[in-house]
Amino acid sequence: HVQLVESGGGSVQAGGSLKLACEQSGSTYNRGSMGWFRQAPGKEREAVAVLLTGTYITAYSDSVKGRFFVSQDGPKNTLHLQMNNLKPEDTAKYYCAAGPRLSGGNLLRADKYNYWGQGTQVTVS
Repeated sequence: HVQLVESGGGSVQAGGSLKLACEQSGSTYNRGSMGWFRQAPGKEREAVAVLLTGTYITAYSDSVKGRFFVSQDGPKNTLHLQMNNLKPEDTAKYYCAAGPRLSGGNLLRADKYNYWGQGTQVTVS
């Protein structure tokens, strides 16, 4: 079983930055792909940024390319999401997710991920 705990959310003015972190524990099985997804009220959960564990392979949604950066570091392979030039439309609850090794378009599909954190709220005004 994999446990994921997000932190780093908060409120920020448009143009500001935030950095989210996702601490992970448990089985390393099914953690070949890890990433960030978000869900705003009344909207479906959407991919933000994902990466293949242990590689530099990443994928981003078009809405955040060039502004958000996903990375993984530290002895516990903490997953990070650096969010720059935040916009009001970035307001959502952000979730960390883990799943098997994925490729192509599957990387950005929420239904391919098996484990989810509880989420952290990001509000941009």
